[in-house]
Amino acid sequence: MIEQSENPSATADEAQTIASQIVSLLKNLRFGSIEILVHEGRIVQIDRHEKFRIRTGPNKY
Repeated sequence: MIEQSENPSATADEAQTIASQIVSLLKNLRFGSIEILVHEGRIVQIDRHEKFRIRTGPNKY
């Protein structure tokens, strides 16, 4: 979970840190989603949901 300071607007350093973390999560994600939870104008949580498909047999997806 990512929390910002009590100030609702992020400082430039905080915004850069959050942006870097989101980019990192996206780069390492093949199939899935990134969910960003905002509360009172602040990012309070970032969730990554990744899917893995199991292939069985020659024609199965």
